[in-house]
Amino acid sequence: MKKIITSILFVVVTFTLSCSQTPSIKESNSVFGPGIDFEKKESDYRIIKQGGDGLFEFVFTNTGTEPLILSNVRSSCGCTIPEWPREPINAGESASILAKYDTKRIGQFSKSVSVYSNATETPIVLRLKGRVEPKTGAAAK
Repeated sequence: MKKIITSILFVVVTFTLSCSQTPSIKESNSVFGPGIDFEKKESDYRIIKQGGDGLFEFVFTNTGTEPLILSNVRSSCGCTIPEWPREPINAGESASILAKYDTKRIGQFSKSVSVYSNATETPIVLRLKGRVEPKTGAAAK
């Protein structure tokens, strides 16, 4: 009987100690699987002239341990066209999404680009905002 109680006590203590271990710092800060981190999630053009360069580059890094795959990148309207890498981005590598706003349209704008991927956080919303002013001498519509 003494052996059974000792054996049960040994199993309970061993199980308790194994469950109470805390992960190491490296384990707790790692992103297992793909991860995505943008340098900037918002572009403020402030004032841009009509017909000007409406291109902005959103740079990101795969902060995870597995390849990152962007499955889709969609803009909130047809006036903003996104371009994104179709090939997987390996762990630790950087890439970019180009978003071009149509600067033929005069006035304030605030648009979004949604990024869908195999990362944990999805979608990620990127924002573009600013004001397009008419070219000098051109009449506002």
